[in-house]
Amino acid sequence: MEQVLSWHRLLAVIIKEFIQLRRDRLTFAMMVGIPLIQLVLFGYAINGDPKHLPTVVVTHEQTPFTRAIVQSLENSGYFQLVAANLGDAEADKWLEQGDAQFAVIVPAGFSKKLQRGERPQLLVAADATDPSATANAIGALQQLSQQWLQHELSGPLNTLQGKTQPYELVIQRRFNPEGLTQYNIVPGLMGVILTMTMIMMTALAVTREVERGTMENLLATPVRPLEVMLGKILPYVLIGFVQVGVILAAAELLFEVPFIGSVSWLLLGVLIFIAANLSVGITISSVARNQTQAMQMTFFFFLPSMLLSGFMFPFRGMPFWAQQIGEILPLTHFIRLTRGIMLKGNNITDSWPHMWPLLLFLFTMLLVGVLRFRKTLD
Repeated sequence: MEQVLSWHRLLAVIIKEFIQLRRDRLTFAMMVGIPLIQLVLFGYAINGDPKHLPTVVVTHEQTPFTRAIVQSLENSGYFQLVAANLGDAEADKWLEQGDAQFAVIVPAGFSKKLQRGERPQLLVAADATDPSATANAIGALQQLSQQWLQHELSGPLNTLQGKTQPYELVIQRRFNPEGLTQYNIVPGLMGVILTMTMIMMTALAVTREVERGTMENLLATPVRPLEVMLGKILPYVLIGFVQVGVILAAAELLFEVPFIGSVSWLLLGVLIFIAANLSVGITISSVARNQTQAMQMTFFFFLPSMLLSGFMFPFRGMPFWAQQIGEILPLTHFIRLTRGIMLKGNNITDSWPHMWPLLLFLFTMLLVGVLRFRKTLD
């Protein structure tokens, strides 16, 4: 009776599998590289407690009290002064464009009212489009504000250091007053879904044609490489807009996410972002030899995009090197673009700093994709 399990045959199959893995260097590199990327990103780049957040100051008067408040903010570690002596409109612009996370506004007559014991207001405005980026800083702000003027309120002013704080700290959570996470997640999720589906579908579509041999039939026609490339990606542009329509409808009907800005300007940004991701998919398809490798390379691009774009974790909480990598990825700029248009009502001028990197990435990847694709067809 023949044995059910032969150790010699089993060992032969195992050896054969290791030989195939050795020949498929890309798969082996993915098996080693993806865990290393996850380890490095989660170990070093991910930080849920961002510090040194860019802060602008609007001071309508220059007194020892206002200087002590500004100095105490910087000493806390959560705030980094990037501009001072701004006007109210200028500070609002910094917040709308995303260049500042906080704006501290000291009103006129603050010091006189403080000395008279009238409890003047000190306003701190926060860009709360991403609540996780400001939550810890706001919590620290409320605790540290009781200690800011202890040194200045001495001598005759020592009576102001009672149980009640000598001034009223007013915190405004701009663009997301209730701190709802869906206001932050839903616009970002649109970019994540488009990144995953557009790259994967395009890469698989081309490699599938090569595997089935239908690409040879296509090459027998007088079609040029650029025409083949555009013909493969244009149908997925329509699919991408269908996905965007579904997401925006869900954002309005299910999550009640506000849409303050221009729909046409958002759709233009969506078009550029979709084209950029499709160009990445075409480039991957020109490198991958089969659909398995195309899937692996897609995930290799998608994982850093999701982790380093500011979608899952605060962007400003990451170290400098991780932020520089994130600035290269199109998802980073698309998330800023969509949040700015939907939550802040950004116009063309406000959105342009996030639009031109998408255009640069698109033209770069389109050029690389065409050259690689032409070489593949030849």
